[in-house]
Amino acid sequence: MRKRTCSREFALQILYQVDIAGAEAREALQNFWDGQRLPADEDVKEYTEQLVLGVLAHLDSIDRLIERFAENWVIQRMAYVDRNILRLSTFEMKYRDDIPAKVAINEAVELAKRYGEPDSSKFVNGILDHIAKTESP
Repeated sequence: MRKRTCSREFALQILYQVDIAGAEAREALQNFWDGQRLPADEDVKEYTEQLVLGVLAHLDSIDRLIERFAENWVIQRMAYVDRNILRLSTFEMKYRDDIPAKVAINEAVELAKRYGEPDSSKFVNGILDHIAKTESP
């Protein structure tokens, strides 16, 4: 698995933990790293932490943006996995200059296929595609 793909997967797991348990970001990161059987590559760890902390730093604006493009959906009513995938990818599209929107969307769709419900990938793709066409530079 590529390093950034691995980082996104780890970031999703940590964001899910923060979302479900209301854990503090630094504590959730530390608990996650402590629980790994093998130590993570430093590049993977660094990008994972950038993603988690970046999403949480911009959470309100990211959630408002997602809700704007998720017709008839309120962020709190979305499945935990779906909303955290959307948050992660929206952060990459909106706040990271080094990630093309297509890459962020493709990675999000793959995460949704792996961790979400059967229709999660379509749901995630639709919202992110709309965000990318409207909001991405």
